[in-house]
Amino acid sequence: MPLNFMTALDIAASGLSAQRTNLNVISMNLANINTTRTPEGGPYKRKTVIFRAAPLKWPFDNLMASRIEREVKGVKVNRIEEEDRYKRIYDPNHPDADKDGYVLYPDVNVIEEMANMLTALRSYEANLSTISTVKTMLNRAIDIGR
Repeated sequence: MPLNFMTALDIAASGLSAQRTNLNVISMNLANINTTRTPEGGPYKRKTVIFRAAPLKWPFDNLMASRIEREVKGVKVNRIEEEDRYKRIYDPNHPDADKDGYVLYPDVNVIEEMANMLTALRSYEANLSTISTVKTMLNRAIDIGR
């Protein structure tokens, strides 16, 4: 499937943007690992980013593109889901303890979050590498044209 340089850049840029959001959410989860009280009430709710494939062009461009070009998509953040998973820990001296002495903490697993962070970082790096490769190819094409 033939792709032009700008399409490759658009795909990589969409991946960078989506993974930046993913890294921000992972960081938020780690930062709130011990948050038992939020402004909304109750403990922090762990968040997860859900991605979706998204067209790269405006609707008019889609009408003008060939069928193969229309199937090329980037990635977007579809939504950020909150999970109602909590750990119930006995700590009667905590200000948010219930009548039985238990406190609800967000069920944020550090190992899971770090694995997610490494995956997001590798994806981010792959998109940066794609942009660098396209830049090199563009410069070589310009050199050939001289």
